[in-house]
Amino acid sequence: MPLTGIDFQNVTFSYPGTSAPLIEQFTCRFHKGWTGVVGANGSGKSTLLMLATGLLTPDSGIVRSSAHALYCEQRTDEPPVHFDELLHNDDRDAVLVKADLDIKPDWLDRWQTLSHGERKRAQIGVMLWRRPDALAVDEPTNHLDTAARSLVTAALKKFRGVGLIISHDRELLDLLCDHCLFVDPPEIALRRGGFTKAWEASRRESLALERRLKRARAERKKVERESARRRDEASIANQKRSKRALAPKDSDGREKIDRARVSGKDAVAGKLYRQIQGRVRQARERERSIKTKKTYDMGIWLPGSRSKRDRLFEIEAEILDLGGHRFLRHTGLVMKPDDRIALTGPNGTGKSTLVRRIISSVNVPEARLTYIPQEINAFDSARILDRAKTLSKKMLGVTMTAISRLGSRPHRLLESAEPSPGEIRKLLLAMGIAREPHLIVMDEPTNHMDLPSIQCLEDALQDCPCGLVLVSHDVLFLSALTTKRWDIGESVGERDAVGSRAQGPDSSLRPAAKEPRLEFELRELRWE
Repeated sequence: MPLTGIDFQNVTFSYPGTSAPLIEQFTCRFHKGWTGVVGANGSGKSTLLMLATGLLTPDSGIVRSSAHALYCEQRTDEPPVHFDELLHNDDRDAVLVKADLDIKPDWLDRWQTLSHGERKRAQIGVMLWRRPDALAVDEPTNHLDTAARSLVTAALKKFRGVGLIISHDRELLDLLCDHCLFVDPPEIALRRGGFTKAWEASRRESLALERRLKRARAERKKVERESARRRDEASIANQKRSKRALAPKDSDGREKIDRARVSGKDAVAGKLYRQIQGRVRQARERERSIKTKKTYDMGIWLPGSRSKRDRLFEIEAEILDLGGHRFLRHTGLVMKPDDRIALTGPNGTGKSTLVRRIISSVNVPEARLTYIPQEINAFDSARILDRAKTLSKKMLGVTMTAISRLGSRPHRLLESAEPSPGEIRKLLLAMGIAREPHLIVMDEPTNHMDLPSIQCLEDALQDCPCGLVLVSHDVLFLSALTTKRWDIGESVGERDAVGSRAQGPDSSLRPAAKEPRLEFELRELRWE
């Protein structure tokens, strides 16, 4: 029988060594078509996808899915399994997938020189070619330029099975998804529509809850004030009932108190006070029962001071060898201590190569340079986490505060055996912030970040006092944060390279290949 959905029934899951389950008593059914999975880094989105595709087994509960369910992970460190088969297969499905995603026949041979955007297209291509009943895709548009993003979106739209997709790309979620799952432990809620429609419904729900909480809090305070008033009256009445303050021979006073006790008038205030205690308990319970989402401080203070050097780096004109007979030319690069530079250009034009050249040339102490690479593999992620755990109490405090303000839960991150790519990038940035950086270099800073975290990051970097180099395809993000734009574009196209020379950052001059070559050029542009 063909798969019509993925069922979660009372599923609970926790990783070894964690203090609480990451997913608890989760029940949901995912139908054919794409469902967006949205939530903060570390909230359990990737874990849900791995449970759905059978890569993880729940501690309790049941997941019913297809035996032919595939998970397309975020990382692109290694070529995907079956990539060689796809490249050498000429059946109709293989030809269509390779055409749809513009996958080149030599990509496996030069995997290490491919851009991460090209690797991501290869990874998605293999998954689609294998025609699974269920497909879970984790951040498919990471690293992609506009053209590649369009290719991937069109290819994913052709998928006819049960699809789960994690993405910070709002436009992609709107184009693909007819439902969105909002993951905010302990709450997980499925809502109709793409991200914009579902988010609006979530926002309205949150506002309604906040209004209910406000009314419940006001009612609780009102009842508590009335309770306090009645308590005071009961206390005064109790004092009046006491004969202790009377003189031994004050028989009239004693007789008056005795008459009040017999009539019961002296007990009215105490009775009224006891009656309102039940209302106080009910009001407090109503307030506690209304659960609103925790919000984080969206800003972050970066304590890094401006470098006293007049230049953070200066690189003379050169031609960088990108491999595959591709070269990048620039006429010289200079960065001042407070410059904010955006580095833009299509995938494969040498942005990451230029970033490595810049890193090797900076004129700041190593401890004052914070570099966030495009991708951080699992081994390096574990090393970064181990390093964080050995920080001094003061440095760890600053780091954890920065992480919380970037929208993640610091204690859960420290408990993780393998943090998500988004969390490890936040951790690396936060550790850099604690060292008072003079220069922050981020290659694709919004990759692997959830939507709230991107806003947090933008707010954080708005007030950054040090130099910034940001490499990204997110034009809105860059235009909000940078004042200079270095854009890489095709120069002359294919040309005869005989007699010319190419220079790499760590090598001497050497003759370039005699075959035709593709040249790119860096130009300084203005933001419109």
